[in-house]
Amino acid sequence: MTDAPLVAVLDYGSGNVHSAVKALAAAGADARLTADRGLIQDADGLLVPGVGAFRAVAEALRASKGDELIGRRLSGGRAVLGICVGMQVLFEHGVERGDATDGLGEWPGTVTELDAPVLPHMGWNTVSPEAGSRLFAGLEDERFYFVHSFAAQQWTMPPQAPFAEPVLTWSTHGSPFLAAVENGPLSATQFHPEKSGAAGIRLLSNWISTLRPQ
Repeated sequence: MTDAPLVAVLDYGSGNVHSAVKALAAAGADARLTADRGLIQDADGLLVPGVGAFRAVAEALRASKGDELIGRRLSGGRAVLGICVGMQVLFEHGVERGDATDGLGEWPGTVTELDAPVLPHMGWNTVSPEAGSRLFAGLEDERFYFVHSFAAQQWTMPPQAPFAEPVLTWSTHGSPFLAAVENGPLSATQFHPEKSGAAGIRLLSNWISTLRPQ
């Protein structure tokens, strides 16, 4: 599909991310796993995967200068989508077993352990998107696949006029937590769209539809 939006999947050593590449392709993107700075900067969209611990992902992103690439794209209003720990590290801090780590600071707040009787939260769960969500258009009643023990459980960023307020999507496992955020060019999901079957492909397609081919 020659006119498919080009989506770079950031290759910084975050485990097996080939399923994300395949899911993006199924959703209609020209998806490429890459560490090439030029391609990442010029792509229509950038997907930031994240597998493992907050500290390990944050350190790997900084070591590969992935944090700079994300910041440069966002400063130019270019789309970025974080997934799982790739969402968590967008916040200011993460605390795992008493160990605090600085995140990328794109959003204020701290990622903490869920207050739930069973961890990790693993399996399918419903979500509650706010009105106006583009990611969840037509998917309001679907379930998505989660694998995590930590999440952002509060949203503390004040409104920033004249910009539109972020669209927040919540889910619950023991206590409420942010399942997704849509904030201008920066979006993220705590669940794994690439592991969420047809609903996940549709969500990725919704995101891809917001990208503008060059």
